[in-house]
Amino acid sequence: MAVRNRFSELQGEIASWRQHLHQNPELEFDTFKTSEFVENTLKSIGCDEICTGIGRTGVVGVIHGKKQSSDKVVGLRADMDALPIQEATGSSYASNNSGKMHACGHDGHTAMLLGAAKYMAETRNFNGSLVVIFQPAEEKGGGGKVMVDDGLIDKFRIQEVYGMHNMPGLPVGQFAIRSGPFFAAADTVSIKVHGQGGHGAMPHKTVDTTVVTCSVVNALQTIVSRNVDPQKAAVLSICAIRTDTFSHNVIPQTVEMLGTIRSMDSDVREMLFDRIRTICAQTVAAFEAKASVQIETGYPVMINADAQTAYAINGARRVSANVEENCNVVMGAEDFAFMLDACPGAYILTGNGDSAPLHHPEYDFNDDAIPAGCSWWVEIAESRLSV
Repeated sequence: MAVRNRFSELQGEIASWRQHLHQNPELEFDTFKTSEFVENTLKSIGCDEICTGIGRTGVVGVIHGKKQSSDKVVGLRADMDALPIQEATGSSYASNNSGKMHACGHDGHTAMLLGAAKYMAETRNFNGSLVVIFQPAEEKGGGGKVMVDDGLIDKFRIQEVYGMHNMPGLPVGQFAIRSGPFFAAADTVSIKVHGQGGHGAMPHKTVDTTVVTCSVVNALQTIVSRNVDPQKAAVLSICAIRTDTFSHNVIPQTVEMLGTIRSMDSDVREMLFDRIRTICAQTVAAFEAKASVQIETGYPVMINADAQTAYAINGARRVSANVEENCNVVMGAEDFAFMLDACPGAYILTGNGDSAPLHHPEYDFNDDAIPAGCSWWVEIAESRLSV
């Protein structure tokens, strides 16, 4: 159980790639410079085929094994996009793009997959083809779905696909995974409460939307606590409230709420949608107000296939003595779910050590995690494309 020695040698180079990406973060599908960097790096390491423009700004590389007696094809995927956050790390390689930063470690994921691709192109100790996938717009925009819709799986004949994400709080070198539902479905809700605005000193002449909104928010909190089976996971959070006025003595005509809905089960997901609509309609009716509710479905539940999860665990065991095989579900969302809907595969977490949490302005990917992450990629590739 150990990392590949080659990645100890390559760590400095891979870390330099990662820090370059960290300095130049790009959002959603606008990963033009990032994609160009990935393309040029794949060329420099001797990747056999490179395809750009899959999923708008996605990049796909193909590396063929020494022996082509097999038509087996395995895909490895990393995400490339950053977040609209102002960086506060103070690092020497901090973001050059104001209001944008790699606060989720996608710079590390991309660099580690490039490092694994370099190793696989050097050694080619496998049979068949390895497809390395660099995806834009994971944080927002569903880049995984766009790549699949662009024919990613069929065009490259991918039979299995694997993904990885760093996790603050897990020790460097540790891996965590579970079979079945792993990351939650993520949907959004927008609610507008319509009443009768007026003077704050004369509330009897209004339908007070502020009071109605507070009642709606409180009522919505009963859905998870009273309608969802306690053995099933779900989250409903109202995260923002905005009025059409902002004054000490004006009761607003309209109040808008924005929230997120998370679930691990399709039946629970539909029940949440139904209860949100019902509670909103009936709560506002009690105050003689009105409400409009808009629910938009987002990323589906990310489900690890049983067989591929077992392969991922075995690969992790060959790298580390610290592998959690049945970790807790994650209520965050992950658009790798779209690839797993289209192709059997698995997704694993790797430790980032004692860092700031994901999506935090002081977060930074831990370059010490590079050897273990790269080694896991290689273990998956070589074991699933065994000579």
